[in-house]
Amino acid sequence: MPNIPWIVVEDFKSPGGWVSPAQREAHARAYCKLLESGQILFFRDLPYVFPHEEREFLVSQEWAELRLHKNISYRPKEDVLRGVTGDSAVTGRVHSILRTYTSRVLDFAEKFLSPYARKWIVDYASFRPFEEERRGLPLHKRNDLLHVDAFPSRPTHGGRILRIFTNLNPSKARVWNVAVDFEQIALHCGQDAGLGRMAEESPFSRTMHGWAEKLGFRGANRTPYDMFMLRFHDSLKENAEFQKNWPRTQMEFPPLGTWLVFTDGVAHAVVSGQYAIEQTLLIPPEALVAPQHAPYRILEGIAGRPLVS
Repeated sequence: MPNIPWIVVEDFKSPGGWVSPAQREAHARAYCKLLESGQILFFRDLPYVFPHEEREFLVSQEWAELRLHKNISYRPKEDVLRGVTGDSAVTGRVHSILRTYTSRVLDFAEKFLSPYARKWIVDYASFRPFEEERRGLPLHKRNDLLHVDAFPSRPTHGGRILRIFTNLNPSKARVWNVAVDFEQIALHCGQDAGLGRMAEESPFSRTMHGWAEKLGFRGANRTPYDMFMLRFHDSLKENAEFQKNWPRTQMEFPPLGTWLVFTDGVAHAVVSGQYAIEQTLLIPPEALVAPQHAPYRILEGIAGRPLVS
């Protein structure tokens, strides 16, 4: 694994992608394997359509005058915008932009990562209008601490969290710290996060989670893997020794740069930056082309027992 897990994609041209079907399939599988092994794929220029006037609208608003949550989110399945209230004309335009953004990113991903196409679950898109540096969020919500992603309300059952980011800032880079090698991090920090305890959860307890989900308790149907990853996300942020001493690489994503990464397997932190947009896709285990790199498989190897039923 190289010190800087960043591969610049030069051979894919939007919107046509690669020339021949054979070339397209071979390249797509190769890039899926790189992503699954912990690499970050980077495009210097937008690999999908995103008109200048839409980008300009998003970055030109006075977001402090509107009531916001941590980020603005768009839920494609329900066609619902969350996280911003205020001027109805602004809200309506943001909703329209994020709806078309999701559609365009999916068009790109179907060509670039064709082994996953139509097998994925289209998760949320989000726009992040605030400067991340010294943002002052509560500990578990802080973006500037190294962490791996897990969603409290959307268990993946071993599926992977693929995120496609673009820096919409017209003049400033978005800066990340990245710590590679999920297995080494899990070996070092996993037991403190309760890996052994969750691996020993009884079949009866798993059945109770299933019934709770059927009764409408959101996110209750979690496997031991899902429960561990939620705890791992928080535990890494709480671990002062890990945050201070674990080796990391700083990466700067320039204006209009786009990068793809499995954020469940690559520990990352946002050091600074404003105006990022991203689309999340959940990739089920059966769609993976290199499943040996999946966090659930790595954690099962460490725990010595299944974590996903």
